[in-house]
Amino acid sequence: MDPLAYSESDRSPERDVEKQGELKESSINVISSGSASPERNGTVPNPTLFKGRLARWNDKIEGLGGLEARGIARVLPKDQQDKGLMGYLQMINLWMGIDLNIPNAVPGLLGPLLFKLGWVDSICCVIFGNALSCCGTAYMATFGAESGNRTMIINRYFMGYWPSKLISCFNILNQLGWGIAGSIIAGQAFSAVSGGSLSIAVGCAISALSIGTSRVASSVAHQGTKSRLRWARYAWIPQLFAFCVLVGSARSHFDTSLESMGPSGTVTANRCSFFALQYSVVIGFSAAGADFSVYFAKTTSKRLTFLSTWVGQWLPVMFINIISVGIATGIASTPAWREAYDISSGALLLACYDGLGGFGSFCVVILALGSIANNAPGTYSAALSLQVLGRYGKAVPRWLWCFLIMILEIICSVVGRNHVYDIFENMLPLIGVYVSPWLAIVVTEHLLFHVLRRVPFDWSAWEDRKRLPVGLAALAAYLIGWAGAIIGMYRVWWHGPVALKIGNSGGDIGAWMAIAFTSLTYPPLRLMELRYIGR
Repeated sequence: MDPLAYSESDRSPERDVEKQGELKESSINVISSGSASPERNGTVPNPTLFKGRLARWNDKIEGLGGLEARGIARVLPKDQQDKGLMGYLQMINLWMGIDLNIPNAVPGLLGPLLFKLGWVDSICCVIFGNALSCCGTAYMATFGAESGNRTMIINRYFMGYWPSKLISCFNILNQLGWGIAGSIIAGQAFSAVSGGSLSIAVGCAISALSIGTSRVASSVAHQGTKSRLRWARYAWIPQLFAFCVLVGSARSHFDTSLESMGPSGTVTANRCSFFALQYSVVIGFSAAGADFSVYFAKTTSKRLTFLSTWVGQWLPVMFINIISVGIATGIASTPAWREAYDISSGALLLACYDGLGGFGSFCVVILALGSIANNAPGTYSAALSLQVLGRYGKAVPRWLWCFLIMILEIICSVVGRNHVYDIFENMLPLIGVYVSPWLAIVVTEHLLFHVLRRVPFDWSAWEDRKRLPVGLAALAAYLIGWAGAIIGMYRVWWHGPVALKIGNSGGDIGAWMAIAFTSLTYPPLRLMELRYIGR
C-alpha cells in the first residue's frame, strides 16, 4: 500500500469556520466521520479568549460596517470564484501594488556603495537575482486556489504539524523586520520633507502608526483578499508615477560607465554577496504566496498563476532596484547626494528630486506612503502565522495581533532609525537562508512524492495532526540545510569556512549551500519516514 495515500474512510467533509463573536468549543475545524471527540481526530477545542464585555467589544470591532473576520480556516470551493483572464490580471496588479515601493529599492544602493560593484555587474545581479527570487512566491501561489488554505497551513503538508510552526515563527520575524525597515524609511522621508522640523523618531512613529492602522482595518475586512485585489488595481499607479519622475530628475547623474573595483577575486566574491542580497529582497514573500489566491476557483490554471505572480513581482522590483543602482553610482560624483546619503535614505531620496521644489517633496511623500502597500499585506500574513502557532494564537482576533505588531514596530523603528542600511545588509540574507531550505523541501515533496507518484494532497486534513505528515524528515533536512547555510554564509558578524574560499575576501553563498544540503538529504529521510511511520 502506498504510504502516502489516504483511505476513503479518512476523507471527510469539512466545515469552513467563521468567527461569530466569541470562539466557542464548537469552532473545531475538521471532524472525521465517526469521531466521537475532537481528541480522537487530532484536534483540540479552541479556548475562549473574550468573555462578557470584552466579547461584545470584539464583536463590535469585527462587525464594523457589516464586516466580519476570517481566520485560518480553509476557503471552501463554494466560496471561491472563477474570474477568468481578469483574475490573472488581478494577480499581477496585486503583487505590483505590494512590491512597487521604496523599501524594496534600498538594497539596490548597496551594490555600488557597499560591494563596490560597477553598473553592469550591479544591474545583472538585480535582474537575475530577483528573477530567481520571485519564483518562490510564484510557486507557493499555485497552491492557494487548489487547496483553499493559507501558506502556513499548506506548510503543514510539507513540514508536518509541529515542525511547521518553526517556519511560521520565521515568517513572523521576516514580516516584522520588513515592517520596521519600511517604517524607518518612511519616517526618514517625512523628516527630510519637513526640513528637519519633524524628527526621524517622530516620523518613524507616525509611519508605523499609519501602517499599523491600515493593517488593523484590513485584518477585519470581510473577504479581505477581494478588497485587496480591488485596492491593488490602483495602488501601484501613484508609485510608478513618482518613480518615473525620479528617473527624469536624477537620470543625468547616473554613472553607467562605473566599473567594479578591486582584484578579480574580490569582484567575484562581491558579485556573489550582492546577488544573494538581491535574491533575498522578495523571497520572504514565499511564506505568504498562497494567502492572496485562496479565493480564486480551484480550476484556476497553475501555470498562469505562477506566471502572473512572477511577473507581478519581478517587473516592479527589478525596475526600482535598477533606479537605486543608478542613484548609488551618482553619489560619488554628486556632492549634494553624498551629503544627503550621510544623513539618511529619506534625505537622499529628496535630494534626487532636487530642482523640482514642492513637487519633488510631494513625490517623496507618495513614495513614503507606499510603505503601507508593502507592509500591510506582510503583517496580514504575520497575523495568520501567529494564529497557526496554536489554539491560543488562533483564539486571538487577527486585528488584535496586527495592533500588537504595530506597537512593536513603533518601538523598534524608533530605536533603529539610524541603522536602516545595517538592517538591510544583515537581515535580508538571513531571510534567504531561512526560506531557501524550506522551499527545497516544498519542491522536493511536491514533485517527488506527490506529482511523480500521483498521490494527491488531502486538503481536508489541514487541522488534523493525525493525518498530516509527522515532519521528522523535513525538520532534520531543514536543520541540515541551516548547517550548510552557516558554513557558506558571509556576514559582518560571521564568516563561514566555505564562504571564505570565494575570491580573495569571501562571498555569501549561504542560501545555495542550504538548498544543496536540504535537497540531498530530504528524499532519503522522507523515504525512511514513510517506511517506518507511514505518513
